[in-house]
Formats: sequence, C-alpha cells, structure tokens
Amino acid sequence: MNISMPTTPFTDPASAQRLDRAATALAAHGFTVEVLDGAADARTRVRDLIPEGASVFTGASETLRLSGIADDINTSGRYDAVKPRVFAMDRATEGDEIRRLAASPDVIVGSVHAVTETGSLVIASGSGSQLPGNAGGAARAIWVVGAQKVVPDLDSALRRVDEHCLPLESARTQEAYGWPSAVHRLLVLNAEHVPGRGTVLLLREAIGF
Repeated sequence: MNISMPTTPFTDPASAQRLDRAATALAAHGFTVEVLDGAADARTRVRDLIPEGASVFTGASETLRLSGIADDINTSGRYDAVKPRVFAMDRATEGDEIRRLAASPDVIVGSVHAVTETGSLVIASGSGSQLPGNAGGAARAIWVVGAQKVVPDLDSALRRVDEHCLPLESARTQEAYGWPSAVHRLLVLNAEHVPGRGTVLLLREAIGF
C-alpha cells in the first residue's frame, strides 16, 4: 500500500547539525546513538545487534516495513520472532500469554514518532501493546529513526504526532481494518538509566511516517 506523504515541515530530513544536536542530547541521557546514512545501513546494523535465537518483538512501524527489517526479523528464522507467534494465537483464550510475550521480549525493535533535539523519544499508540516493551519490559530496545522525525522540542514532537503521524496512520488502518487510528496512549522516553539497553539508529535519510 502506498500512502502519499503531504508536504509539511515534518517530512523534511533534518540537517546534519540538527541530527548531531539530537544525537548528542540522546547520548547525554543514557541512550546509545549511532548516526547512519540510511535504511540499508540500519538493516545491517540491526542484524549485528541482535544475537541469533533471541526473542524479538517488532513494533508496528512503516520504517521497519519499508526498510525490510520487519521481514528480516519475522521471517528469516534467525530469531524467536514474537509477532508471528502472537498472530497465530487465539486472543479470546490466550490473551494473557499474548500480552506477556509482547511486553517482555529479549529485544524490541521499532521506531518512534519524534525525537527531540533536547534528547527525548516520543512514541504514540492506539492499543498500547508495544509500549510496555519500549518503556522497559524488553531487555533491550532498538529504535530506527528517519531524519524527518527530528524536531526541536517536546511541543513540536506532540504536534508532529497529531498533525502528521495520526492522519497517515488513520489512512493505513482505515484501509487495512476499516477504522481510523487514535492516539490513546503516549510514551515519552526522556532518558535511559540502564547502560546499553536503548539504542537509537538515527538515519540521515527520511523513511516511514
């Protein structure tokens, strides 16, 4: 499915100086940060970062889909991929197990809706199913972030969620499921207190919402 991207400031890749400011602030807040050229480099780096056999949950993410990272994790057989297991389970009778699997994998891989130049990550969700792992339930977290997601501050990040990401995600869910999306839950990660737990792969190119 191709969703047209509106022309707004939220689609423009950040300059090298703004990327550096965001990377420096994130690192000062305890995140591990790598600035990479693009999605192909991130795809290779994600493979390097995750040990074979680890349980890995991929959050809903256009960045992961477009880059091929989602398929690498969920279909390669290298990992104990959580998402295919969850999709094969019965939500009515196995809901508790589904919730536990998604909340506490060895590794969660996803993206964010905004990263601020002051060093915060912002993730919005309708159901909230991917937020526990990002917040701390997963032993490790890897976020792949396109350059267009860098914003000056938290106020700008929340505007990006409401004005840019939500309309695009609503169009996707309307086509896929027949209903619009909503920002029912919002996670703001201001720091990572466990050394080495959270890795941000910050790309110089735009990808995803």
